[in-house]
Amino acid sequence: MKPHTHDTGCNHDHGGIFGKNTELIFSLLCGVFLLTGFLTDKLYEGNNFPLYLYITAYFFGGYFATKEAWEKIREGGFEIDFLMIVAAIGAAVLGKWTEGALLLLLFSLGHALEHYAMNKARNSIKALGNLSPKTALIKRNGTTEDIPVENLQLGDIILIKPGSKIAADGIIVRGQSSINQAPITGESIPVDKHAAAEANEITDFASVPDEHKAFTGTINGNSSLEVKVLKLSEDSTLSRLVALVSQAEAKQSPTQQFTKKFERIFVPAVIVLVIALCFAYLIIDEPFSVSFYRAMTVLVAASPCALAISTPSAVLSGVARAAQAGVLIKGGKALENLGSLSAIAFDKTGTLTKGEPRLTNIVPLNGTSKEEFLDCVLAVERLSDHPLAKAITKDILKMPGNTPPNGTPEATDLEALQGKGVKARYSEETVYIGNPALFEEDLGDSLPDSIRNTISGFQEEGHTTMLVKKGDIFLGILTLMDTPREAARSTLEALRNTGIRKMVMLTGDHQKVADSIARQTGLTDAYGDLLPEDKVNAIRKLRQQEKQIAMVGDGVNDAPAMANSTVGIAMGAAGSDVALETADIALMDDKLEKLPFVIGLSRRSRNIIRQNLWISLGIVLFLIPSAIIGFTGIGPTVAIHEGSTLIVVFNALRLLAYKR
Repeated sequence: MKPHTHDTGCNHDHGGIFGKNTELIFSLLCGVFLLTGFLTDKLYEGNNFPLYLYITAYFFGGYFATKEAWEKIREGGFEIDFLMIVAAIGAAVLGKWTEGALLLLLFSLGHALEHYAMNKARNSIKALGNLSPKTALIKRNGTTEDIPVENLQLGDIILIKPGSKIAADGIIVRGQSSINQAPITGESIPVDKHAAAEANEITDFASVPDEHKAFTGTINGNSSLEVKVLKLSEDSTLSRLVALVSQAEAKQSPTQQFTKKFERIFVPAVIVLVIALCFAYLIIDEPFSVSFYRAMTVLVAASPCALAISTPSAVLSGVARAAQAGVLIKGGKALENLGSLSAIAFDKTGTLTKGEPRLTNIVPLNGTSKEEFLDCVLAVERLSDHPLAKAITKDILKMPGNTPPNGTPEATDLEALQGKGVKARYSEETVYIGNPALFEEDLGDSLPDSIRNTISGFQEEGHTTMLVKKGDIFLGILTLMDTPREAARSTLEALRNTGIRKMVMLTGDHQKVADSIARQTGLTDAYGDLLPEDKVNAIRKLRQQEKQIAMVGDGVNDAPAMANSTVGIAMGAAGSDVALETADIALMDDKLEKLPFVIGLSRRSRNIIRQNLWISLGIVLFLIPSAIIGFTGIGPTVAIHEGSTLIVVFNALRLLAYKR
């Protein structure tokens, strides 16, 4: 894990003689020597021994702060810790060793506890990396051996025992099981997987069908599996996810950029103010020691540590919580922008719809029974490798009681009629299946008004319509359509409840298809017949109207539109390198219903960032005047100051428990 470095440059991930808890132990030792020195001074007045105890308390309380301040000065800048060290030295010069040691105790203790609290968020990310097993059981030369995952090679066959973690991204070549994919996709229900018949021919992980795909770090169910390795460990989906989530910290949000600019001006201004206050005794009738003490108190009061940590802590917690749910957010900018959305544009295919045509209507004609009609269609279409034919065959075979019994005639002599349909022989007659143009233009048929009206009605609703003719008789009408996802309508309703005013669809499909999907899902607008460049222009126009708009797509064909939107959101990014790279937000599984969750999380994150800014700035604005007029001394000031730092951190950590 990389050291914790927040915007001001502080690195609080310290090692030492007590390991990772050294800073906390040093802080506690500071408190022990401070308390002992204070009691000794009260019990044995006039003794120098308390002074040595205070000096020891200074050492333990100021060790890490001095180290960090020196490192920052060498880089040519001033660190918050520098302000604290100067204030503590100033207190010692005035002989106020107790207050100086108390300042260092509370400052070091506050930072140690801040470091501990921040690590809770970081550990949520680090836990992703621990999901990957360190070794893999590999089959080679008829034997099995346990080897480090780093030594796996492409094409190796690994054995996955029941209940164990999968060691590499690949394709299942033997066995079937239910796999818990929650570590990658956030799915709460295990997914059924089985071996692929064509596994030996597939070498690209992105092209593996979902039912055969195995992800690193997911957990096998109760049956053994054999998986062919298609990605090396450093290229696995899990490794990419961990790397991208870790990199997200470095991408500052607009609020982080503001606070960083603010600190660049604020810290030098404080130093000038403190120097000026040191010479207040020249104007005000008071001793130099009083002016100097006031200046040191202002120095403590003006330290913007709570401001520096307020936004990064919220961003880190929000990104970590999203990762737990299978959503990758690439940094604070994406997190904040997502929370400010008022409009979302969706691609159609594979986003709002399932991405594959489905058999939607079956209309037998001329007294033909449904069973007779489907037997004929199935016999012909199962001979074709056209995507529509495969969809028809698949859906008919799923219908109970519609698989032709033994003895049903088989179709022969299939002939593809390019762009129109197919022709075959079935039951000693010629069968045509195709669009209306095939019959009207090629075969010279005059379609009856009843059939023409039925077809027209389906086409108005966006269905692809096909007629079936056997001999001289029209057997029936079939329609297909890329149907909406089951969760599409409820998801859009939930988005509307989160404050999204406008939801539009951008698609290359016919406008009638777009309008049909819009009616079924509850979209506010739908734009069809769009080329990729048209989608970009549509996004630009929408940004002029709504300012903040997201584009949701597959991360490949929709990459230009995503790049021109406020936030690009990729669907089903698990296993897709292109989607992971192009999108600002990546839904690792294919579940549209996670959108309301992640938008709700981002809105909560924005609220917490604002709360933290008000708390941190409010405390500073209260403490500086209070210190100047002498209302608060160093002790109370540092207690309030460090307390505010912990408040903003723990306020941010509430995001780790966010539930919609």
